[in-house]
Amino acid sequence: MELRHLEYFVAVAEERHFTRAAERMRVAQSGLSASIKALERELDAELFVRHTRRVRLTDAGRALLTEANRTLASAAAAREAVAAVRGLLRGSLAVGTEQCLGVIDPPPLLASFRRAHPGVEISLRYAGSGHIVEEIRQGRLNVGFVALPGAAPEGVRLEPLATEEMLLLAHPDHVPADLDPAALAGADFVDFRPDWGARKVNDQLFARHGVDRRVSVEVNDVHTLLDFVHQGLGIAVVPAPVTRKPHASGLHVARLAAGASWQVSVALPASAPPGPAAGELLRMISSL
Repeated sequence: MELRHLEYFVAVAEERHFTRAAERMRVAQSGLSASIKALERELDAELFVRHTRRVRLTDAGRALLTEANRTLASAAAAREAVAAVRGLLRGSLAVGTEQCLGVIDPPPLLASFRRAHPGVEISLRYAGSGHIVEEIRQGRLNVGFVALPGAAPEGVRLEPLATEEMLLLAHPDHVPADLDPAALAGADFVDFRPDWGARKVNDQLFARHGVDRRVSVEVNDVHTLLDFVHQGLGIAVVPAPVTRKPHASGLHVARLAAGASWQVSVALPASAPPGPAAGELLRMISSL
């Protein structure tokens, strides 16, 4: 099984289109299609259901996708390890992070890394913690900065960095009289989408108190959440770093009577040690 065939397969699976995948890989579509057919013959299974305008993975294709990503990540790590022995740090580093984690500030961190190791190609994606750990598990990210409650998901290792308190934010004219979670059952909430770490903490917190919350506004970034709270359209329970943002100025900040904590961690693949580039980034973090 050739790595090139796996690379083409992953491109088609992600693009869901042979032409776009060929453009992404900078190869002729006929060559890419021939590689996919060769892979299907070798595995004796159809990997895609082909339609006129798009393709989708078969069950066999979905099973292969996870292993293909892991295999390609392992091959990249092997190349980087050999370069490291020669005193070079080469290759790529794919990092994912949730917004406003407080203990990690990705722009200066990655800028320092690039200055120290210009031969490494860096990519950064912002997303919810749930999405990031899935990308780690699938081998599409090398390192993730996440905030997840509970045990690490299967295939992912979490290394704790810091713990922050969850605090209530409200417009000064709409501060709840009772800050016990059970007393907030009738409140309108502004919260993040379900794959954000803070949302998972909140859902677990209120479920423990038997509260079926009404999330009236669901957002995908911190500043938009603060905008809605400023407008008095709901209260929010957020990690402490969010309350310290300049955009939160003027909002009422309070501790819940029965609070919750927000654990910030580094997410890494559980099945293999970090490659040289990821290992160097972790070393830089430990020295902060």
